[in-house]
Amino acid sequence: MAKKTKAEIIKLVKENDVKFIRLWFTDVLGQVKSFSITDNELEGALDNGMGFDGSSITGYQDIEESDMIAMPDPETFTILPWRPKEKAVARMICDVLNPDKTPYEGDPRYVLKRALERANKMGFDHFYLGPELEFFYFKNDQGTEILDKGGYFDLTTLDVASDLRRETVLALEKMGITVEYSHHEVAPSQHEVDMRYKDALEMADNVITYRVVVKEIASKFGVYATFMPKPIFGQNGSGMHTHQSLFRGEKNAFFDGKAEDFLSDVGHSYIAGLLKHAKEICSIFAQTTNSYKRLVPGYEAPVYIAWSRRNRSALVRVPLYHPGQEKATRCEFRAADPACNPYLTFAAMLHAGLEGIEKKYKAPNPMEKNLYHLSDSERKAQGIETLPDSLGQAISITEDSQLVKKALGEHIFSRFVELKKKEWDDYRIKVPEHELDRYLSIL
Repeated sequence: MAKKTKAEIIKLVKENDVKFIRLWFTDVLGQVKSFSITDNELEGALDNGMGFDGSSITGYQDIEESDMIAMPDPETFTILPWRPKEKAVARMICDVLNPDKTPYEGDPRYVLKRALERANKMGFDHFYLGPELEFFYFKNDQGTEILDKGGYFDLTTLDVASDLRRETVLALEKMGITVEYSHHEVAPSQHEVDMRYKDALEMADNVITYRVVVKEIASKFGVYATFMPKPIFGQNGSGMHTHQSLFRGEKNAFFDGKAEDFLSDVGHSYIAGLLKHAKEICSIFAQTTNSYKRLVPGYEAPVYIAWSRRNRSALVRVPLYHPGQEKATRCEFRAADPACNPYLTFAAMLHAGLEGIEKKYKAPNPMEKNLYHLSDSERKAQGIETLPDSLGQAISITEDSQLVKKALGEHIFSRFVELKKKEWDDYRIKVPEHELDRYLSIL
């Protein structure tokens, strides 16, 4: 695909009456940051980037060295369909640079680019990803009042969010993001819109765009959309099941037509890497205290570190929708949630898998039994471990991980650990309603 040139973008701006261009990037936690420039500033921004104060961005620079440059990536130019057509608004996603134009090591997008460089050096041209982000619609952001009582794949009058999903899909497609599915999820008022798989960098850009679009369209309809992992007690939480595969040119490195499970040695070693390093990267793919309310046995979120060909209770699954089809051969990592920073999450997954390939890890035997039905002693006998059960436990494992330090780089690694320790401490010292209800009247 031909790269967009500066001249083409300036032409698109004129033809579409674009007056404002929003420049997007994310902080260390994956929150989208944005500032606007006018069409008059665009040419200069494309040539030299735009300066901003990095000390105000979570996890970025200290105040004495805070000058940063947001350099727009021309490939990400798209017009925002929910804004007026007259004096329209476009957006571009930026790489964050130091004043000398070198990549800023605190930029999450750069972390993913470095992970992809490692894959390229190992002979892989593509890291394809297909994440499935679930979310809830509520009446507003003050509580969890649901809009419907529909269930998985329901098509009923209960599913009042059909129009919301329709508008969301149309907006995504206008922005160049291909959608494969949209449907009601298992829990009341829970939904999913699935994007077609793409190369990792484009997909991470698409994930942050998707989260903005879902929220913007919900707001337009007067409701609130949330990617909070577990907003309702007793109901399934929202996950981000992530389908992944490595390709050498057109050839799927995970595929072996002669193997019984159609998985190559590379595919098995990649899965072994994901399993071996799952605890270390857990604080990245499940980065909030609320994430661990979702990662409990009995719901759809897997907590047991095992893999399977079909079994949805395993951490890693090899889907068998199209057995023997090379392009469709992939693994699905099921523990991540949509509140994560996609750049860091995809980078951490890739490094874990590449570590498995590089060091020729052997995958354990697949577990085809429902892991929730095994007793603790049965799981222990089979060597099946569990993910951390709190952010505190997860971040203490991450802090000791050489793999994560290599994946994130020293700057983000130290700041991420610091931020997450503080978040855990803030959570730990609170006295929740549950403890008052349970203890106040009897102790």
